[in-house]
Amino acid sequence: MMWWLGGGLFLGWSIGANDAANVFGTAVASRVIRYRTAALLASAGVIAGAMLQGSAGLETLGAITPEGLGAASASALAGALAVTLMTLLRLPVSATQAVVGGIIGVSFWTGGVDPAPLARIVLCWIATPAGAMLVALALYQIYGLALRRLPISMLTRDRILWHGLIVAGIYGAYALGANNVANVTGVFYGRGLVASTEWLNFIGAAAIALGILTYSGRVMQTVGGGLIRLDAFAALVAVSAEAVTVHVFAVIGVPVSTSQAVVGGVLGVAIMRGGDLHAKVLRNIGLGWIITPILAAVIGFAGYGLW
Repeated sequence: MMWWLGGGLFLGWSIGANDAANVFGTAVASRVIRYRTAALLASAGVIAGAMLQGSAGLETLGAITPEGLGAASASALAGALAVTLMTLLRLPVSATQAVVGGIIGVSFWTGGVDPAPLARIVLCWIATPAGAMLVALALYQIYGLALRRLPISMLTRDRILWHGLIVAGIYGAYALGANNVANVTGVFYGRGLVASTEWLNFIGAAAIALGILTYSGRVMQTVGGGLIRLDAFAALVAVSAEAVTVHVFAVIGVPVSTSQAVVGGVLGVAIMRGGDLHAKVLRNIGLGWIITPILAAVIGFAGYGLW
């Protein structure tokens, strides 16, 4: 079983190592919470989200995956390799795009994919940053109004924001598990590899949690100033917007990218503040979103052809 799951588990580990920064990176970098505590909270949140609400996404990816364990495993491995290569090139990574790209590449040999769920997924890729940006615009106003109306000192305000970052991080980790567990084991849904969907959820969540616990520290320490520098309030808005957006898509049953969601959240903050975005970073992000599925498709096509 572990042989077939290898590509998915590797991808899950990569998601944990990279995407935990999207939910706890600012809190850790600003010393609001210790890294080890953040890693434990994020791991627990991921497992809870996957076990409680991860099944819908499994069904969506399973519906477009070519039949057979060999094709499913090749799709997952192609996605994992694409994520690794993009990371080495220091370009932003979307695990969802990588997995779907791998599925499309393999499907050239196995008879194509169902266009209906595929179109649904691609549409949600577009909606993710846009939706997170809109949520951030609303939360910026709501949070700002609430803080202005509270008769509190600046010190108390800062404490509220710090604790808010921790709560938002836990919620973001829950949403990450509920949504992204499908990227890890969704291609194996309905293939008879394990006894139940719950086991697929648990295996995928465990792989993500392992990535968080073993290799997310460096990314958490360096996140925060890519597009625009974030203070505690801005970070709370961006992380909350990302968590809400990713959770909504988890309920819908479409796996999306937490990186795309957090970029949308940051863009919403930038619009409210009139801040200058780093054009080069923004360009690289867009480039990464285009290249990732294409690269994974090429790897999947070539790899399965040589299988």
